[in-house]
Amino acid sequence: MTRILGPGMSTPPSRSPQPRQRNAEVIRQWQILREIESRRTGVTIHELAEMTGRSTRTIRRDLQALQEAGFAIYDEGEENETKRWRIEGSPFRTVQEGLSVADVAALYLSRSVVEGVSGWPLAEELRSAFEKIEQALNPRMRAFLSALPQVLNAKPGPRLSAESAEQITTTRRLFEAVRDRRVVTMSYYSLSSREEKTYRAEPYRLTVAQGGLYLVAWVPAYGQFRTFAIDRIQKLSVLEETFRHRQELPPDVFGHSMGVFTGTPEPVEIEFSPAIAPYVQSRIWHESQQIAPLPDGGVRMTLRVSVDPALRTWVLGFGADARVVAPRSLADAIADECRKILDSRDNPAPSRPV
Repeated sequence: MTRILGPGMSTPPSRSPQPRQRNAEVIRQWQILREIESRRTGVTIHELAEMTGRSTRTIRRDLQALQEAGFAIYDEGEENETKRWRIEGSPFRTVQEGLSVADVAALYLSRSVVEGVSGWPLAEELRSAFEKIEQALNPRMRAFLSALPQVLNAKPGPRLSAESAEQITTTRRLFEAVRDRRVVTMSYYSLSSREEKTYRAEPYRLTVAQGGLYLVAWVPAYGQFRTFAIDRIQKLSVLEETFRHRQELPPDVFGHSMGVFTGTPEPVEIEFSPAIAPYVQSRIWHESQQIAPLPDGGVRMTLRVSVDPALRTWVLGFGADARVVAPRSLADAIADECRKILDSRDNPAPSRPV
C-alpha cells in the first residue's frame, strides 16, 4: 500500500542516509564568508571557530577552500591570535567584467522566473545584484536588455495571488534558520485537519515547487520529516537553540511525485489518444517516464511515481484523452472523481442568499 504524504504530512526517514559532510562544509563556509563580509575590521580565526563551534584547524581549512574557490579573502597581521581575515571590496569584479551579452540575457530571464516565485527569500538581493550589473554595462548592452522582453519572455508558473510582506519576512527567516541550523516553533494551518497546529521543528530545506515555497523539517514530536507550505505558516519563532542533522535529505525531496508530495513510487501505466500523443511525447513529465507507440497512433507511458493527488490531477487534466491502465486503484480514483464532477453538474449546490 502506497503511503501518500502532502504538505503538512510526514516523510518516512531514508534507510540509507547519504554522507552529510560536504553539505555541512558548504553551510559552514558560507557562514564564515558572510561573517568576514559583515566585519569591516576583519575577524580572527578564533572568533570564527567560536562562532561555528569548530576547531581552528577546521577553520583554516575552510579559509583555504574559500580562497581556492576564488573568493578574494586575505589576512592581515603577523600572529594567528591577532591576524584578521577580510574580503576585498569587489570580490566578483573579474566575473562581472567577463559577462557577455548572452550571459546578461540569461541572467535577465532567470531573474524574472525567480521573482515570480511568491515569497522568494533572496528577491531583494537578486534585484540589487542585477542593478549593479546593469550599472556596469555599456549603452549597447543596456539597449539590448530593454528590448529583450519583446523578443524572449519568461512566464512563471502558478503562484500565490499576492505576496505579503509577512510571508517574505517569514521565508527569509526560515532561509537563515535552515542555513544556521536553528530550531523553530510555528503555528501552521493544516488543510487536512482544517485547523491551526503548533510545531517545534528542525528546518532542513526550503524547496521551490510549482510556484510555491515549501519547508521540509524534522519534527521531533513525531520522529518524522514533514512538509510545510510557507504561505500557511501563521506565526514563526526562530530559537537560539541549534541542532545537528539526523540524516540527509535526497537532492530532490519530491522526486517521486508529479507535484509536492512524497511517497513510495510504484509502476503507473497510462495510454494517451492519437490526438494528444504528439504533445505527450514532446515533454519530459517525469524522469522515470518511458513512452511506446500504440497501433492506433496513440502512446503508452509508463512511470514510476507515487500515486498521490498530484498524479490524479495531472491525469484528469488530459480529460478523455488519457486512460489509466495501472494501477487499478488510480483508475478507480480517476473514475470516482469524474462521477463527482458529473454529479455536481447535474445537481448543483443551492445558491446562497447574498
